[in-house]
Amino acid sequence: MNFEQLIYEEKDRVAYVTLNRPEVLNALSMKLSDEIVAAIEMVRASTDVKFLVIKGAGDNFCVGDDITEMVMWGNANSVMRRVRYYQNMANQLEELDKITIAAVDGYAVGGGLEITMACDFVIATERARWGMPEVDVGITPGWGGTTRLARLIGRRMTKEINMLGALHRAERAVELTLWNRVVPNDRLEVELDRLLQVLQSKNQQGLRQFKFIINKGVECDLYTAQGFEALSAALTGAVSGLWEIEDADKGAGVEGFTEKDGLWQTRRRLARDFWVDK
Repeated sequence: MNFEQLIYEEKDRVAYVTLNRPEVLNALSMKLSDEIVAAIEMVRASTDVKFLVIKGAGDNFCVGDDITEMVMWGNANSVMRRVRYYQNMANQLEELDKITIAAVDGYAVGGGLEITMACDFVIATERARWGMPEVDVGITPGWGGTTRLARLIGRRMTKEINMLGALHRAERAVELTLWNRVVPNDRLEVELDRLLQVLQSKNQQGLRQFKFIINKGVECDLYTAQGFEALSAALTGAVSGLWEIEDADKGAGVEGFTEKDGLWQTRRRLARDFWVDK
């Protein structure tokens, strides 16, 4: 696919998406947002890509939505539709069965910060700055600035970040567990490569399971989350070769349906009219 406002590359099982509007600090135009959606879909559909890295061209990550285009969004219903479109973009990024890394330099504010919230890892330079300054434009965040942020750093700090609109140093994001690591300004690529090397050495199925159970588990009660953990443990055993269970079908049910054999016939004969009112 030919992109105009982002750069898409694949190398060694890693997809690199670079937001490429450096002249406006990589502000998210409607065109760029559409291209991000398309790039995420390419990554989602790939069975070769195991990791996704998102960066910004120039010396900045992303300053969020292109405010100058907002007059083109339309009426209130059109605004809501676009916000839901962006929410889906962030949700699809968060739901990828790949490990995602945001490599942040310069500004990551508004929608740029919301992108980092949907990623699994965030590495930033010392000069990076972040915040949610929408309050001073008279608008509210639409796809993570109040929801994901509250889940990551709590409601009290989320109120501070959104209601004041200050821009914070990168170290503060690490202190709040919003980002993972801050590195010297000239070490971002080096640290990114080091992280990828560690992650590439892992059992990739294990990483996929970790991501799934952590993301799902944090949104539900403890016992439901433990259910995800238990099923993940069983799946780990199965894919490691311990899949045979004495009283499991081992595929006989699906084969029986296909062949309409005795097992299928017996099960359906017993079940079809059981406790069905005549």
